[in-house]
Amino acid sequence: MIGFIGSVFSPWYAWSGRRDPENHVCINVATYGPQGRFTMTDRGRAALRQTRDSLTVGPSRMRWTGAALEIDIDEIGAPPFVTPVRGRIRLIPDALARIEVALTPDGAHVWRPFAPSARIEVEIEPGHRWQGHGYFDANFGTRALEADFATWTWGRYALPGGRAAVFYDAERRDGSALAVALGFGADGAAAPIAPPPMARLPRTLWALPRRTRADAGAVPRQLLGMLDAPFYARAMVETTIGGAVVRGVHEALDLRRFASPFLKPMIALRVPRRPGWRFGPGSEPPAGA
Repeated sequence: MIGFIGSVFSPWYAWSGRRDPENHVCINVATYGPQGRFTMTDRGRAALRQTRDSLTVGPSRMRWTGAALEIDIDEIGAPPFVTPVRGRIRLIPDALARIEVALTPDGAHVWRPFAPSARIEVEIEPGHRWQGHGYFDANFGTRALEADFATWTWGRYALPGGRAAVFYDAERRDGSALAVALGFGADGAAAPIAPPPMARLPRTLWALPRRTRADAGAVPRQLLGMLDAPFYARAMVETTIGGAVVRGVHEALDLRRFASPFLKPMIALRVPRRPGWRFGPGSEPPAGA
């Protein structure tokens, strides 16, 4: 689940010239399995409400309580399953990290891993009710991703003892490389770690190349495909880090493909634009929330 102000993967935002991020907001939800749904409605400025601790986008809302991030979802799935997707997610961090990473030398893109390890409670209809392990981060930027990056891969892996490892590798448009490898303790404290070598993962159905970090000689493998788009893939991956076989979520993104003008009409079929919205009585968050 992702909340966007300036919906970076929306073709409508790209076609607008990206001049007004608050006019292209979105709560993106993806569920997996036989009743999996995908929602990514690009909404206009009228649907946005913000306070210090809450973000409301049309019928959906996320709120930080001081101990947990609570997310209420009321969306409509994208084709071919145009049905309601409703429910609640509650994410309880084990600890909060206090680190910020610049992804470009000028700081135009910044990554914040707020909760490298968390517990999560999910109740979403249709068909998803479970508790498990979670993660919470954010990206901020002042330029289009495809203006500064050609490709990137990201992976977050749970380590023994409540620890976590996160790897952020990117090829920038200027030919330079980004290679971030961070280890997080159970208390959220972050420290650089020596990154294992890059290892190949099989290409996706759209022939998207993928790599992740793995100990020398280890062969990572995909356990579960989550999202598979022409320019983006998300999967549960098993790899070996520091001698331990670990599992985590992996993302691969090809921004050269995303920049193609021929791809955006395809994306628009899955990302509808709904510029208008009217909040009803009682929909405003309480003062100071």
